[in-house]
Amino acid sequence: MRLDKFLGNMGIGTRKEVKQLVKARAVTVNGVVVKDSGLSIDPDKADIRVYDEQVLYKPYIYLMMNKPPGVISATEDHRDKTVLDLLDADVRHYDLHPVGRLDKDTVGLLLLTNDGDLTHRLLSPKKKVPKKYYAHVEGVVTEEDVAAFARGVEIGEGYVTKPGELIILESAEVSKIELIITEGKFHQVKRMFEAVEKKVVYLKRLEMANLRLDETLSEGDYRELTEEEFKNLQ
Repeated sequence: MRLDKFLGNMGIGTRKEVKQLVKARAVTVNGVVVKDSGLSIDPDKADIRVYDEQVLYKPYIYLMMNKPPGVISATEDHRDKTVLDLLDADVRHYDLHPVGRLDKDTVGLLLLTNDGDLTHRLLSPKKKVPKKYYAHVEGVVTEEDVAAFARGVEIGEGYVTKPGELIILESAEVSKIELIITEGKFHQVKRMFEAVEKKVVYLKRLEMANLRLDETLSEGDYRELTEEEFKNLQ
């Protein structure tokens, strides 16, 4: 890999800025001052420093975000703020994308990464990755609804959902529930409750695969996954 590309990928600067750093004799590789910003390096083995600060190679990054309401799960949008707009400059250069989508008004667990292989594995219908939600639902949720969700409900255009596990936490005029599903159709949770003549008024994703939302994260905040959390996703 070219040195300027490596430093660019690690957020040090543009190619032009890297050239200026090299010209200022600020960049060393294995203790030797670099004279050519296009120098070929092995980022896994080389000791690369800028102003004597080591630049560690990290090709992939994995962020857990507690998505707030009012932002969309996309990489860019001409009208609305996206989840990428919530990120600080020190991670934006990684060309991140959200793994799956949460509706604009839905909050909770959202994974962001630049690892396309992991994204594919988590979103592949064949993998049947479970996703757990917490919701407030207008209407008294009953055991009949539990049975209906376990069979699968028709949510439009003749599509019947795969079985879902509905857990009633509180049955009232506004019920509190948890729901585990293994697919991610457009507005699926909301449409499932519409199929039993009820309305979701608050929706939060708690889990995806073996990853659980860190409840200490305020809405809009994020952090890198721990090593154990990352292993649990494999």
